[in-house]
Amino acid sequence: MLKAQRKAYVPFRHAPFLLRPNAVTPSSPLDPIKLLKLSADTKNLKVGKTIHAHLIVTYQAIENNIIEVNSLINFYAKVNQVSIAHNLFDRMPERNVVSWSALMTGYLLNGFSLKVIRLLKDMVSEANVSPNEYIFAIAISSCRDRGRVDEGRQCHGLLLKTGFSFHNYVRNALVSMYSKCSIVQDAMGVWNEVLVNDIVAYNSILSRLVENGYLREGLEVLGSMVSESVKWDKVTFVNAFSLCASLKDLRLGLHVHGKMLTSDVECDAYVSSAIINMYGKCGKSLMARGVFDGLQSRNVVLWTAVMASYFQNGCFEEALNLFSKMEQENVKSNEFTYAVLLNACAGLSARRNGSLLHGHGEKSGFKHHVMVGNALINMYAKSGDIEAAKKVFSDMMHRDIITWNAMICGLSHHGLGKKALLVFQDMLAAEEHPNYVTFTGVLSACGHLGLVQEGFYYLHHLMKQFGVQPGLEHYTCIVSLLSKAGQLNEARNFMRTAPVKWDVVAWRTLLNACHVHQNYGLGRWVAEFVLEMDPNDVGTYTLLSNIYAKEKRWDGVVKVRKLMRDKNIKKEPGVSWIEIGNVTHIFTSEDNKHPDYGQTYQKVKELLAMIKPLGYTPDIGAVLHDVEDEQKEYYLSYHSEKLAIAYGLLKLPSEASILVIKNLRICDDCHSAVRLISKVTNRVIVVRDANRFHHFRDGRCSCLDYW
Repeated sequence: MLKAQRKAYVPFRHAPFLLRPNAVTPSSPLDPIKLLKLSADTKNLKVGKTIHAHLIVTYQAIENNIIEVNSLINFYAKVNQVSIAHNLFDRMPERNVVSWSALMTGYLLNGFSLKVIRLLKDMVSEANVSPNEYIFAIAISSCRDRGRVDEGRQCHGLLLKTGFSFHNYVRNALVSMYSKCSIVQDAMGVWNEVLVNDIVAYNSILSRLVENGYLREGLEVLGSMVSESVKWDKVTFVNAFSLCASLKDLRLGLHVHGKMLTSDVECDAYVSSAIINMYGKCGKSLMARGVFDGLQSRNVVLWTAVMASYFQNGCFEEALNLFSKMEQENVKSNEFTYAVLLNACAGLSARRNGSLLHGHGEKSGFKHHVMVGNALINMYAKSGDIEAAKKVFSDMMHRDIITWNAMICGLSHHGLGKKALLVFQDMLAAEEHPNYVTFTGVLSACGHLGLVQEGFYYLHHLMKQFGVQPGLEHYTCIVSLLSKAGQLNEARNFMRTAPVKWDVVAWRTLLNACHVHQNYGLGRWVAEFVLEMDPNDVGTYTLLSNIYAKEKRWDGVVKVRKLMRDKNIKKEPGVSWIEIGNVTHIFTSEDNKHPDYGQTYQKVKELLAMIKPLGYTPDIGAVLHDVEDEQKEYYLSYHSEKLAIAYGLLKLPSEASILVIKNLRICDDCHSAVRLISKVTNRVIVVRDANRFHHFRDGRCSCLDYW
């Protein structure tokens, strides 16, 4: 192995001898042009500079040797020294099309797309050199990267005049630009200009359409390939599987898989990962696992793909279990692996597992990867540790739109509306363009704070300013905002006039507000309306029962229960859990199965006795049983969240905060009780229910008693 490695770098071992004049000839294996290309390909700046020095010594006035200078421009551009490349370019007394192409490619590779467009304009104005098809392809790619449609159209016009538009790579660049800039009609127009397309052209248009979400057009192209009997290659199959995944079309995916198995295309890691992804996106994680298990050789891409298929289908534990198996096979994780695993931890609210992965990822060198940072923010926020999420956010060297969205939405979900809006202001100051998700988090933050005017300003003005079309989530946030402000009639009128088809979640938001604000008449009307939309919505039956119970209309409670029995609808039992050490302790209401249930019940009694002098009165009106008040009080005392909190107080150190996860909405009585328990015990208690996080501290809750 050592000999093989040395042989690969033979040219570089002889590089110092290039300082001797006339040491090489153009036909020599140590030709400086060849060595510069090798230095560029391997990004070896030191050797490239040595060759540059040799050329200066050999030729004295190197700028007069156009071939050597072009090679130097290409070298410096590819080792991220584009300013040196431009300096060499400026000193050339004469340039050819390769000179322009090398410098423009360098700027494109280094992310300076506007420089490429300016260089093209300069080139066109110089009469002695005309752009060729390669120059146009580079310029169009730059227009694509910067979204410069106008300049792209100008390039297209020049192409039509010069006759270069029929070159495949130019056509592919045009298709890519128009697709990415959401001008799909022009993309399809370019593609349709040629009656007979080869496999490269088909693959190019199909990949761009799928990548940019033009799935109907993608199906059209795929259909053309079938009707014209074009032979598919590996790239075609990968694009086809990606199309099926985006469409979530299992039937089409099975057809494509069958076609691939009967073809002579090798099912390598590239193709296999596309198949696994397709089955995962189509909701068939077991089929994805079957494909994975059938592979003899499995690299990190394949492991990550099957983990992602489990994660996408809510099988979070299965995704995490694969991590140890991957390590047993000595396969090293990459940033995508960590992102999937951390998001799986977020789905489980598994803070401890997420923290372990955090440490593992940092040791593996992924501390400053944006994708991993984004997943960490999401994991900590959804696991109840918003302070850890904020620390990850503040420590990130680079941020993208997902970073900002994760932090804004995380803070909003925790009821920290002011902090969420401050982060949004920082985002705008950083000139990051907000998108659909950003404004969902921002409007949610307004809802927590009851900022009605600000919410409508964001909806009607700022979203329009940034070109974001309001959707169902944004309108639902406005309903929640009006509801929290007690403007229930305004919320109902808004729902009547808003240009959106409302779902059950939006109507249930208004129903919950009627319950909180004790507008039971409107609440019954909304509940009946929701049950017409979805006769099996358990949450609506539960809220309607609560409304009847608050009104002491036990006949209504009985009626709702009978309806649920007749439709075989069962209310999900309340379950709460708390993580202590390596063990997750699960509690149900009136739980007597936990090994320490005796101690836990006694602790609950002590806590209730401590908070009664502070004004706690059991909310027996919420008990859905027509029994004596004493019995109702007993039912309330041992709800699952009270048991979990009591157990945490028994087992955790006095300075530790308590995090409890509950599968349902926390009831009014438990909310009042926990608020006061946080005061008498001087503890921070965090409860994540089905709607949001509640941070209880010193007798107050972050939700301001509205949830």
